[in-house]
Parts: sequence; structure tokens; C-alpha cells
Amino acid sequence: MKLMALGLGYSATAALRRLAPKEAIGTTRSAAKAAALAQLADMRHFDGSREAAEALRPALAGVTHVLVSIAPAEGQDGGDRVLPVLGEALAGENSLVSVAYLSTVGVYGDHGGAWVDETSDCRPKSARSVARVKAENEWLAFGERTGVAVSVLRLSGIYGPGRNALVNLADGSARRLIKPGQVFNRIHVEDIAAAVERAFATGASGLFNITDDEPAPPQDVVAYAAELMGVPPPPEQDFETAELSPMARSFYGENKRVANGRSKSVLGLAYAYPNYRAAFARMWAEGSWR
Repeated sequence: MKLMALGLGYSATAALRRLAPKEAIGTTRSAAKAAALAQLADMRHFDGSREAAEALRPALAGVTHVLVSIAPAEGQDGGDRVLPVLGEALAGENSLVSVAYLSTVGVYGDHGGAWVDETSDCRPKSARSVARVKAENEWLAFGERTGVAVSVLRLSGIYGPGRNALVNLADGSARRLIKPGQVFNRIHVEDIAAAVERAFATGASGLFNITDDEPAPPQDVVAYAAELMGVPPPPEQDFETAELSPMARSFYGENKRVANGRSKSVLGLAYAYPNYRAAFARMWAEGSWR
């Protein structure tokens, strides 16, 4: 495997550590981040510009797998940032067999708490989710045009080491916002890494929800984490009157339960962290939450 990880962030880094490919190239926009990840991959600068793409082209030679974890461009001409500048070069690499594109369950929008799967309508409300739908379609079209397997992995709320309710309780930033009927799905970063591994191993194409088995009210997760830590949970706050950033408030404007059956039946994915209780109990016992 020669892997190119475009956008080596939190999730893609976990995937790269799990895959441990023979050869790995990673991209970032940050020089500091590139230095920090230099032992994991041959780090290159890529910001979506044509100049950066030209500099990156020689590294594509012989690439077999591509992992894309770069947010799409928003606005009137929004869509994927990679394909306009690297699509032709990728299509010309006969060695390329599989692409995994990390997307979000935010593309479904609001379904009033109903269950959704990969056949459900996308009703994106935010500009970022509208752009995600466009980017997904562009990558799927790339797969159809080139014959390369393209799996679009729709991720729910990501957590893991350093990013979870235990950390928030420890640093005093945890909140218990109450919005009746509101639920969210979640996904541990190691299950994302496993999903990428299975997508590459199976050569699967299409849409896959990568999410836990149990959508749950967010305040329940905080309360359970506090119970594990043996500390009092933060007081309940009414969502309607709470001070929130526009982005944080927008997340609560979408309510759905996301099914993950296709990831199990097609990818053969066995979730190590199937619900928040199993995940937080394990992280707390292992000390892997920090």
C-alpha cells in the first residue's frame, strides 16, 4: 500500500496509525503540524491551491489508496477542494485502486428524530452540509468515471482520546443542555480508523454511515461520564436560553437517529465502541480518554 492522506487531522491520523502502510504521504496546511507528524508520514503542504497541487503531483506516482479528510469549499461554488486541482492527476494513476472520503451524517439534515440510513433523503440545512453533499457526489462520480472504488464514510459526532465528555468535565467546560427529544449519534475515532481499513480491504464503493448503535440525548452522556469520574454533573441548562455559538446551536437544529447496518453487512465492520456507555467505561478504565 502506498497511501496518500489528504488532510491529516484527528480522524485521518488515527486511520494512518492503524493502517501502517508501507509508504505514507500526508498533507496539512500547518508547518507545525507537519513537523509533529513527520514520523508518521512524508508530510507535504497542501491548501487546495493549484500551486500546492502542482508541487504534490510527483508524490502521487504509484499511489494505491487515497484518504480524503479535507472540508469542502463553501459558498456558491462550494464542493470538494481536491478534485478540481488533483482529480486529473489521480485519474491518471493506474495504480490507484481505492479512495475513502470522510464525510458527515450532517448531510441528512433534520428528520425530526426519525431513523435514517444511506437510502434516506439528504436535507442539508447549513452551508457546510450543502457543500458536503456536493463533494460526496463529486467523489462518487470520480469513482464511476475511473473505475476506482470510492467509499463515502458519513461520520457522526467524533470523540476519542483528548476529545470527549471526560476531558470536558476535567477542564470545566462540560455542559448539560436540555432540548426535549434531541438525540445524537457518536463515533469513536478508532472505529473510524477501522472503517477506513475495512473500506480499503473490501474495495467497497458507495455510501456508509459510520456511527454507533445508540443515538442518545447529549445530557445523558455527560451525566454518565460524571458518574464514572465520581464528580457531580454540571447543572441542566435549557437549550433555548443557553448562550451558544451559531455553529453549536445549528447542530441542535438537526435531529435524527442514524442506522449503521450497511457498514456491518457490506464492510464487515465490527464496532469496538458500540455505544457511549461501553466506550466511556473502557476509556476511563484504560486511561485512554486523555
